Amino acid sequence: MSRLSRLAAALIIALLMLGALPHLAGAQQPMNAQERALIAHYQDQWSRLTPEQRERVLENYRHWQGMTPDERHMAQENFQQFRRLPPDQREQVLQGLRRWRAMPPGQRQQLREAYQHFRGLPPQRRQWMMQRYRHFQELPPQQRQHVLENWHRWRQMTPEQRQEVRRRFGHRHPPP
Repeated sequence: MSRLSRLAAALIIALLMLGALPHLAGAQQPMNAQERALIAHYQDQWSRLTPEQRERVLENYRHWQGMTPDERHMAQENFQQFRRLPPDQREQVLQGLRRWRAMPPGQRQQLREAYQHFRGLPPQRRQWMMQRYRHFQELPPQQRQHVLENWHRWRQMTPEQRQEVRRRFGHRHPPP
């Protein structure tokens, strides 16, 4: 088996395991010659898969075929990084992916938008936010809960009420 074939098989199996791609309706049967050739080449492995796993493999293969060379390169690098992780960290990644898949689509979209907003911030602001987040993570659970309660109260305030709180208690402004 060539290096490319091994890589394709590893990628397909990894995408199957991770299940990070959305399900497509009616994807149980191969639809084109490339998919039939892929299945024929990996007939042993294919025959051991459940119908749901077969569907996911085909979905992932179709997604792979639709990726640009740069996207494929990035996916391969990510997979190699994943394989180098210690088992406990790999499990954490898989748990995160399972949580992601279990989220309602609207919540996933909100997270994507928040991430894009974060990536668009100036580096100094991102660094400040990450520092604040690490500090939050280090707090004992009770204090974290208190911070979250305060955050929810803050979000419910009007702009005028927020301004008053800033004036009364002083506000440490983050970097621009």
